[in-house]
Amino acid sequence: MTDLLARFGHIAIEGPIGVGKSSLARRLGAHLGAELLLEKAEENPFLERFYRDPRAHAFQTQLFFLFQRVKQMQELAQPGMFSSGIVSDFTFDKDALFARMNLDDEEYRLYAQIHAQMAQGLPRPGLVVWLQAEPQTLAERIRRRGIPMEQDVEPAYLSRLCDAYVDHFRGQEGTPVLTVVTDRFNPAGRDDDFARLLSHLETFEGPRGVLDPSAP
Repeated sequence: MTDLLARFGHIAIEGPIGVGKSSLARRLGAHLGAELLLEKAEENPFLERFYRDPRAHAFQTQLFFLFQRVKQMQELAQPGMFSSGIVSDFTFDKDALFARMNLDDEEYRLYAQIHAQMAQGLPRPGLVVWLQAEPQTLAERIRRRGIPMEQDVEPAYLSRLCDAYVDHFRGQEGTPVLTVVTDRFNPAGRDDDFARLLSHLETFEGPRGVLDPSAP
């Protein structure tokens, strides 16, 4: 096990749609020799319908993701299953973030009751790497990767999602969070940027930090 995984055990990559979570998780996991735990969005039978009509299909979409992520977290908690350390492209907490955004008040109250019961005792990551990008950057990346059901995501939704992540991490305590600004920084695709991220991770002492290569 590498020093990073020995320190943190589970490193979770987080951020809004299109920011590059899965690509970075794959690269970091391979570099560290970690087990890879990825979202399985393609298994959600309601997701494509949600993108076409969010209001009509948000509740079913959210419940499917909740049950799916609970199952993944329960597997993660099994002793010995991930002894080499874990890199994931999601956190369990993101589920409530999306629910608060996409459900109406009555739906959210019901969702929150289910979530509270299912979340008890689930493990938390040792470190979250929060990838940030401006909504226009996300829109361009979504366009380039060309997943058909994502192409109609509206800029206003991406803006709300970015704001929701800011609120989420502003209120989160207990888990160290490194914020990485990725508008002009591509650690998943450029070797120099990846090396810079690794160097920052190795010296990160928490609980909060920022890597913004574009800052003066």
